[in-house]
Amino acid sequence: MSKLITVFGATGNQGGSVIKHLLADSTLSKTFKIRGITRDVSKPAAQALAKQGVEMRTADLSDKSSVTEALQGSDTVFLVTNYWESAKYDVEFGQGKNVADAAKELGVQHLIFSSLLHVGKLTNGRLSHVPHFEAKADIEEYIRESGVPASFYLPGYFMSNFVQSVQKGEDGTLSFAFPVSKDAKFPLADTVEDTGKFVKAIIKNRDATLGKQILGAENYYTPEQIRSGLEAATGKKTIYTQLSAEQYKGFLPPSVAEEFLENHLFIEEPGYFNGADLKESHEILEDKLTTWKDFITKSGSF
Repeated sequence: MSKLITVFGATGNQGGSVIKHLLADSTLSKTFKIRGITRDVSKPAAQALAKQGVEMRTADLSDKSSVTEALQGSDTVFLVTNYWESAKYDVEFGQGKNVADAAKELGVQHLIFSSLLHVGKLTNGRLSHVPHFEAKADIEEYIRESGVPASFYLPGYFMSNFVQSVQKGEDGTLSFAFPVSKDAKFPLADTVEDTGKFVKAIIKNRDATLGKQILGAENYYTPEQIRSGLEAATGKKTIYTQLSAEQYKGFLPPSVAEEFLENHLFIEEPGYFNGADLKESHEILEDKLTTWKDFITKSGSF
């Protein structure tokens, strides 16, 4: 009899990638029946998953009873929360808490949570305005304290962010700018393609990954490597500019300017993954990850 895996954010970047790779895996597709959770099961993306045999359901993450109903019968759960849906720490934390509590009550055997590091704690309060990281870090801590068997997937810096960040000049020149030095290290990840590769490996290596953080990035890239990669792959002259904090904030809406600034300053020091090596996280993988060059070529956005 198949086990049930419930995937939150089923039509989003991370959840969608998880379902794609579960369906494509000859072993896991036989081991698990998939339940996808999304806000609107009538949307084309949800309907497409249903046609592939995914049981699509809606759930309100802010409603504990709704979450409990969605998790009924689940052996394994992949949880991704969306801070930007409300842009409120308390809302995101409450949603993660609801899933953890329901998972414990129902006896879920493996909760995989898409987490991030706690910027404020790791910088001793120097950077204290990055709630979209800290809500996830605090949910992770709550899950650990709850006793639910859990693994933690930490997505890297989205390669897709550069689709918006890179500007095209009238002469064809490409340019991008951040408030970090050319030597800062961005752990780049093709979230849509590669999240499922990591989560699939976590599921297959459940016992070895319980309680661990799996770092979801292909490699660390400096702005100079990002720039040179873009130039080599596109044949277009590419320029990187280091901005001051005030210059950078000046390009952003006031509501997110400080948060995005501190997010990038965290990449500079102590590092997006706090200087951690990616080797151990890569050792469990069965699939080749998408490189920055691969992403540039595939996306066609530059």
